[in-house]
Amino acid sequence: MIGISRQTDYAARLVLHLATLEPGTRVSIGEIAQLRLLPEAFVRRLSASLVKTDILRTARGTGGGISLARPAAEISLLDVIEAVEGGIVLNQCLDGKHICPLSKGCPVQGAWAAATQALRDHLAGVRFDALAHDSEAHLSAHLSRHAAVRTAASACTVS
Repeated sequence: MIGISRQTDYAARLVLHLATLEPGTRVSIGEIAQLRLLPEAFVRRLSASLVKTDILRTARGTGGGISLARPAAEISLLDVIEAVEGGIVLNQCLDGKHICPLSKGCPVQGAWAAATQALRDHLAGVRFDALAHDSEAHLSAHLSRHAAVRTAASACTVS
């Protein structure tokens, strides 16, 4: 299977949450973790990576928290993937670290390169302002799932 890591999925959900808020709004990591059903320690670790790549900004003290470092329209899904994963390559023969003796004129490598570029281009065009615009149902799903989990947990402790 080719896929993204759980870290990348969580990072995208973290950035999406911030993109749904008014620009400049700072929120706590705990609040995001609770609303988006993410482990708080994981959110804390991801936040550090996203700060290093100028996707998020942090502020300490009263009224502190995390916020987007730039407008949601300037942050792509590719930016988040690169911040967490380090980049996208569909085959290690394209990563610049592995040398394939058959790469010169290899039609399979050419196909991998074209597919990788198409994926990169698509993800670069997916902006968080557009994702945030369509996220009302997404947050509702998270909140209803959270309520269902709490109800089930309460029923288990009462029994």
